[in-house]
Amino acid sequence: MTDSISLIASILAGPVLPLPLAPSRIPCGFPSAAEDWLEDQLDLNERLVKSPPSTFLFRVEGDSMIGAGINDGDLLVVDRGVRPAHGKIVVATISGDMTVKRLDLKSMPPRLLASNISYPPIVDDFEVWGVVTASITEFK
Repeated sequence: MTDSISLIASILAGPVLPLPLAPSRIPCGFPSAAEDWLEDQLDLNERLVKSPPSTFLFRVEGDSMIGAGINDGDLLVVDRGVRPAHGKIVVATISGDMTVKRLDLKSMPPRLLASNISYPPIVDDFEVWGVVTASITEFK
């Protein structure tokens, strides 16, 4: 069985929503003194979406890409305008079904690789639909 993804929405150009950006990183180890001021603002649309007309959001279903940090329920930002290249994570279609895998162009024939050893490479005929440019994990 291959994991699947579902299309959430296309990205529409809209209003900019700059969010406050802290001036320092937050350590995951020992706590540090909190900063009482903000350095800048960051617009996530500007950061994650380079080409709104060719960018789409997908919701991930399954665990075949956990080794790449893509988990069940994550949102993927996928750009159809980015050229697929060896080693990139892509959305591909296989017999009309969509899946997300790493593109291996160095093997013959080219194949799709999971990032979970429980899943074998896919060597069936496939078509790259778009390139994953970001993965967003929503904590519950």
